[in-house]
Amino acid sequence: MARKIILYMSLVLLGIHGTTVKTYAAPPSDDNLPPRPKEGGVETRYCEFYNNSLPQNCGSQNKTCPPAPVIREECQPIEADKSNHCFVLWYYDNTTNTVTVKVKGCFLDTVACNDRASNCRIHNQKLPLLHCCCEGDMCNENATFPGLEAGMSSQTELPPERVPASPLPTSDDDTRAVIAYTLTPLFLLFAVLVACYLLYRKRKGSSFAELGNGEASLSRPPSASAGMENETGILLGQITLCEVRARGRFGAVWRAKLGQRDVAVKVFPLQDKQSWLAEQEIYRLPRMDHQDILHYIGVDKKGDNLQAEYWLITAYHEKGSLCDYLKSHTLSWNEAWRVAACVARGLAHLHEEEGGKPAIAHRDFKSKNVLLKNDLSACIADFGLALVFVAGHGCGDAHGQVGTRRYMAPEVLDGAINFTKDAFLRIDMYACALVLWEIASRCSDSGVEPTAQYRLPLEEEVGSHPGLEEMQEAVVQRKLRPHIQPQWRDHPGLSVLCDTMEECWDHDAEARLSASCVLERIAAQQPAQPTPQTPDTTPLLIHELTC
Repeated sequence: MARKIILYMSLVLLGIHGTTVKTYAAPPSDDNLPPRPKEGGVETRYCEFYNNSLPQNCGSQNKTCPPAPVIREECQPIEADKSNHCFVLWYYDNTTNTVTVKVKGCFLDTVACNDRASNCRIHNQKLPLLHCCCEGDMCNENATFPGLEAGMSSQTELPPERVPASPLPTSDDDTRAVIAYTLTPLFLLFAVLVACYLLYRKRKGSSFAELGNGEASLSRPPSASAGMENETGILLGQITLCEVRARGRFGAVWRAKLGQRDVAVKVFPLQDKQSWLAEQEIYRLPRMDHQDILHYIGVDKKGDNLQAEYWLITAYHEKGSLCDYLKSHTLSWNEAWRVAACVARGLAHLHEEEGGKPAIAHRDFKSKNVLLKNDLSACIADFGLALVFVAGHGCGDAHGQVGTRRYMAPEVLDGAINFTKDAFLRIDMYACALVLWEIASRCSDSGVEPTAQYRLPLEEEVGSHPGLEEMQEAVVQRKLRPHIQPQWRDHPGLSVLCDTMEECWDHDAEARLSASCVLERIAAQQPAQPTPQTPDTTPLLIHELTC
């Protein structure tokens, strides 16, 4: 029994125990085969026992040492449906190409060892250990290592191809493997994202999609001599950009020189080419050369491919936009009336359909898009979102919720637009009412102090940069409108202006005034022009000279 325990412990230390040995390059896989019933097979009762780990009587290098006697081991009785076998376990040295017997003895094996009465064959292999088994009494006594001796029996199978033992992995190898397995998917994901981004930019650049909420930035003035494509020939080649005066949704506005006169150049980036095309299309419509519409000069293209920039050249007005002017100035009633009349007349001209000119809805009307001339008359600009209504045609694929949120009508904020010409024109009139309120709020005749702070419509209610939900709550749900000061109605002209703006920002779009009606009301309030003082040429009578 003690010998059995020693044999079992030796097998455990060497990595072989019963039939559970794992294989790397074994001959036909026998491990999964069921045990062969004992009936009909060769009975194995005795096997040679040997254990290399047990102490020897003399050293193995001593040639005078007599050979060790053969120890015969009796195999223990087993279950009725299984059979005993003998085994040999060799240690194979890859360096010296030598083998050493490590253990011999009895064990319970599978059908792979059947009918092996004289020699053993390879059953399991775990380099550098080779395990062979056989069937029959003392069949493992004269076992030879397969392939190393020529006298091997024909029943012994050839060993598999020799595979060098793999070194055990170290902690550094584990670290490198973890890093490789972690970083490889990340690099692949990064490459996919970069490819998707480049594809998106390519598609976006080729289709010139409009960016509704983007703000263009220009760090340098484009070259005025590259890629000349314009309709006025050599004149545009003389344009020199001087300074950036404003930045808007679709580009930057420069003050430039065209010959000896100042002009405005609106520079569109590549992705906003569609807006550049839309705006010049509006300017080129019949009867658009109007005193209350920004004067159009021409267009130009600079550069090619991804460096392309698109120029729109118009008249230049030093005072800038109405919004910027009101921040630092107040208006007399005469000046306020002039601005309001120009705004109403410009909108009426856009909305009317006459003389081959179709009706046009601005769709982004606000004080920023009203420019002041030197005499404080005004003109309307920025037609990047404008919509043209051609008789017999619909609105096309126009998107309803565009423009500046602060100036959006309730139906625009609520997404309940009726896509008809009249519906879009009434949206402009709501924004017009807010612009009229801004003019009235800075009129000195209404009692406003010159040092009073200028405020945008509903700025006190929703702040300087309201979101869409804030505007929906204020304008649609609470139906808030800019506050009209009581003293404004003390002035007859401002009183009419207050009534007009209230009717224009009505929650019911169909109840709003048209642009022509607003123009008629404002024109009726024109201030009386002061008559020039002429010298009295009536001759004096003599008696008037007396005291």
